Amino acid sequence: MPADGTPEVTYPRDGQRRWAATPGSGAVAGSRGRLLRYRVLVERGIAVSPPDFAAEVTRILADPRGWTGAGRWRLQRVGPGARYDFTIYLATPVTRGKLCHSSDRYTSCRYGDAVVLNVARWAHGVPHYGASLAAYREYLVTHEVGHRLGHGHERCPGRGRPAPVMQQQTLGLHGCLANAWPMVDGRRYDGPAGAYADPIPRG
Repeated sequence: MPADGTPEVTYPRDGQRRWAATPGSGAVAGSRGRLLRYRVLVERGIAVSPPDFAAEVTRILADPRGWTGAGRWRLQRVGPGARYDFTIYLATPVTRGKLCHSSDRYTSCRYGDAVVLNVARWAHGVPHYGASLAAYREYLVTHEVGHRLGHGHERCPGRGRPAPVMQQQTLGLHGCLANAWPMVDGRRYDGPAGAYADPIPRG
């Protein structure tokens, strides 16, 4: 079990590319803005309960510090058969590469309407993050969904300040502090546009 008490997750490196969905829909998160509906799929063979994972993703995306907090977006998880705007996948590293059309098996990605979370990062986080695995998971979901909402990468605005959620915190903090949210102290928080040339570890 990880040090913060988060249950251990086991998974194959290359999965079945078959998916488990959670029935039912969640409440609409956010009070105003455009409504986007998403579904949540877990690759079979990953030792994660699909309902538990869907509930955690739903909780993260409903947090008022998240993308619904500024009033531009409302988000709702939907079940099988319902109309949806994008899909959040929990995928094995090899499947992540296939869904993202990339040889990278370490990071997560957004490709079109697919938000692909690499189970290796969900299970282990990254060694330099400086916050709990639970906090890293909040960042992971919020960052990748941010791409689906049209946000590009950002850089650290200053040493000792919170990292913008659209900074590639998986690869490095560059003097900033770990931060999972686009809303900080009730206001939209961002940094300069751009990315760092950080090396991507082998996945």
